Amino acid sequence: MSDILGKEYWDERYRTGQTGWDIGSISPPLKAYFDTLADKNLRILIPGGGNSYEAIYLIECGFQEVTVVDISEVVCQQLTDKYTSQGLKVVCNDFFEHSGTYDLIVEQTFFCALNPSLRLSYLQKMRKLLAPDGRLAGLLFNREFAGGPPFGGSEAEYRALFQEADFQITVDLNPNSILPRQGNELFFVATKR
Repeated sequence: MSDILGKEYWDERYRTGQTGWDIGSISPPLKAYFDTLADKNLRILIPGGGNSYEAIYLIECGFQEVTVVDISEVVCQQLTDKYTSQGLKVVCNDFFEHSGTYDLIVEQTFFCALNPSLRLSYLQKMRKLLAPDGRLAGLLFNREFAGGPPFGGSEAEYRALFQEADFQITVDLNPNSILPRQGNELFFVATKR
């Protein structure tokens, strides 16, 4: 299954700096969540990782198995040049073609970049990538957007979708989001039923 807009679209966005979703640092709700993780040997995947502030933070905190998958050759090359010597694994590929087994998959602006028609396929792929007791955790927009990407949604929509994909989900309606996203983000943790 190919990505919604194609590698060329994302390469151009990174080349020209059209990355409005990029907040320039790790997202506070994800940092708070990562700070609760004790097992530094967790196998962690960040799909659609972009500039990967979350991955870099995890590496700096001593996590040993952090993998970023992104379709953009531009951003993958930048990450490879800067961070593979620190242990970050960078895979330049379509997420839907990726294989592996992970204890934690981190969602940070990848879901909202996909056309909503791919959301069930996204969750089915997550089920395949997650270890039996693995977790999918991250942020989802709790608002609609005109056009897209990003593509938004609502808590009720996400709960129904995750249930359809046979996930159990817990949602925090008030994560410590950055100011422009306060009230518009949901932090969630999902596990396979």
